[in-house]
Amino acid sequence: MERLQKVIANSGYCSRRKAEELILKGQVEVNGEVVKELGKKVDKNDLIMVQKKPILNKEEKEYYLLYKPEKTISSVKDEKGRKTVVDLVPTNKRIYPVGRLDYDTTGLLLLTNDGELTNILTHPSKQIEKIYKAKVKGIVTNEELKKLKNGVVIDNRLTIPTYVKIKKCNYETENTTIYLGIIEGRNHIVKKIMTSIGHPVIELKRETLAFLNLEGLKKGEVRKLTIKEVKKLYSLK
Repeated sequence: MERLQKVIANSGYCSRRKAEELILKGQVEVNGEVVKELGKKVDKNDLIMVQKKPILNKEEKEYYLLYKPEKTISSVKDEKGRKTVVDLVPTNKRIYPVGRLDYDTTGLLLLTNDGELTNILTHPSKQIEKIYKAKVKGIVTNEELKKLKNGVVIDNRLTIPTYVKIKKCNYETENTTIYLGIIEGRNHIVKKIMTSIGHPVIELKRETLAFLNLEGLKKGEVRKLTIKEVKKLYSLK
């Protein structure tokens, strides 16, 4: 832990005295909160903004949004030699996925080297919504849709989706495309929910995480998060 003004000065943004002036003027933020006292201490995981510009404390933090394709492991490396999500991100930093998507599940996945933000996004108490689009076997009936909205018991626990909507029923191929909103992070939770009402998942895609979506990206493509997006993610804590 180091004093905030020292970290700002070490970054090359300005002198320590100038950093102290900026702090007293309320022009410095740490993790989205304005700091006006000189005794504040920070560590390498803190997001520091000076006059709305990011200060990189020690190890530079990187934040990526990936449109994960099929047949990709949500891990840093794989003992079987399969492609991992880290292989798709153009960086030399040691980054890792925030949470995971199954091998054949596609969609939005964040990768970073920011441990504090990872904790914010994965901690059960945060209840951050994720929207999934699932193609399932069979035609989901109105009665089954109502059952989903009221909640189903998964692993001896009542699970209630935050959002449920049928997009399409294909009577020729006998399958349904449905949207589900989930705040839980349990493994295979969407697959378990749909199996519980007799409709196993054929294809699964994560469409959104909090306010983030896949707009402008194709499968396998990645982009950096903006500073504004990072700050907004930090505000979820």
